[in-house]
Amino acid sequence: MKAADVRASAYTRVMAGALFPLHERVRGFSSVARRRALERSQWLPADEIAALQLSKLRDLLGRSARDVPYYRELFRSHGFDPGQVRELSDLARVPFLTKAAIRSDPLALKSAHAGPLSRANTGGSSGEPLIFYIGRDRKSHDVAAKWRATRWWGVDIGDREIVVWGSPIELRAQDRLRALRDRLFRSELLPAFGMSEDALDGFVARIVRRRPRMLFGYPSALALIARHASARSIPVDRLGIRVAFVTAERLYDDQRKTIESVFGCPVANGYGSRDAGFIAHECPAGGMHISAEDIIVETIGADDRPTEPGVPGEIVVTHLATGDYPFIRYRTGDIGARDARPCSCGRGLPLLTSIEGRSTDFVVAVDGTVLHGLALIYVLRDLPTISGFRIVQETLTLTRVEVVPGAGYDDRVRDTIVAGVRARLGAAVEVDVSEVTVIPPERSGKYRYVISKVGH
Repeated sequence: MKAADVRASAYTRVMAGALFPLHERVRGFSSVARRRALERSQWLPADEIAALQLSKLRDLLGRSARDVPYYRELFRSHGFDPGQVRELSDLARVPFLTKAAIRSDPLALKSAHAGPLSRANTGGSSGEPLIFYIGRDRKSHDVAAKWRATRWWGVDIGDREIVVWGSPIELRAQDRLRALRDRLFRSELLPAFGMSEDALDGFVARIVRRRPRMLFGYPSALALIARHASARSIPVDRLGIRVAFVTAERLYDDQRKTIESVFGCPVANGYGSRDAGFIAHECPAGGMHISAEDIIVETIGADDRPTEPGVPGEIVVTHLATGDYPFIRYRTGDIGARDARPCSCGRGLPLLTSIEGRSTDFVVAVDGTVLHGLALIYVLRDLPTISGFRIVQETLTLTRVEVVPGAGYDDRVRDTIVAGVRARLGAAVEVDVSEVTVIPPERSGKYRYVISKVGH
């Protein structure tokens, strides 16, 4: 779906064509011009997009060597000369940027010629929070990349939107000015923290009343709302919802099916993070397109060498719009695979074929075999007498399982859980099953079904 195919109401046309551009211009962002450029460049052949990346990479490396203390010392100590970069593969000569390196001296990554910077941080769901800084160029990219992706699905700025989110950062930002802006652009925030029965009743009622064109939020939260609406026999599949955008968590197949069937709309997966930026978005043809005009994605194996297309590895990101505070070969801790095949939609943007979650979403069997958390999720997900669960691998020999029991839960179900976990991790593993009334989300509002504290 090209930008010209987007049909919008008069209100949306005014918002997207006049008021939002004014809003961005006042903030000093180039989001509008950038989105227009992205909608042109997405149709370029893959080799031309790669050439664009190389040009921007050479510029970023040169500026970083000259103006950024961290990279000036790093390049000097490793004998790396940005002027010798001739092709994208030369990027592999730059050492990885890790969270530990940023934490050790956050201001060392600030460019001497940086414009205004905003302090940012991650929620620390997989460990210690990360503090870093974001410039206007990076912010403009993030806005433009998300904006382009929503327009793929016929949704634009000013269309009614329901956002189910739980990050304390966004929730603290709901002051009067932010609330006024959200009302103006017809975006409503539902907090993903308290998902009680009463809260879910209210969420479903607000979605029915709002009749949004787009849903946006955590897949776990949207799937929970969908299941609640279905259990209450409240029809929400004819509200005119065009798409449900999900992000910030791994999207499981059963969540996609639930959201699509209940809300009567397709699900568009999005991949990114507060530190690494908006990395990839799903198009209507099913391709998970990398925002390659400003982002280079590598996947690396346990030996720190590149993995072949289709082979999962840790996702490493170089964000080309971070000259004020560079993220070059940043290890995200996420696991995914690249796809060498083109998408049937015709866009030249490269693809991710899978995003399998964080490295802490993988578990380790007693014999050292690394398994995706799905191996344990399947043990519990198919038990109808369980309405919720969380699995925490504490050590190689101890795994804790919290379950919210439903009707029919008994000792036989508990024994099934223990046997299933041991079958995958090892017969000698102690499996501690505890019954709880509710499993709260993390501080960010996200749900993590599997957490491993075992290094691998």
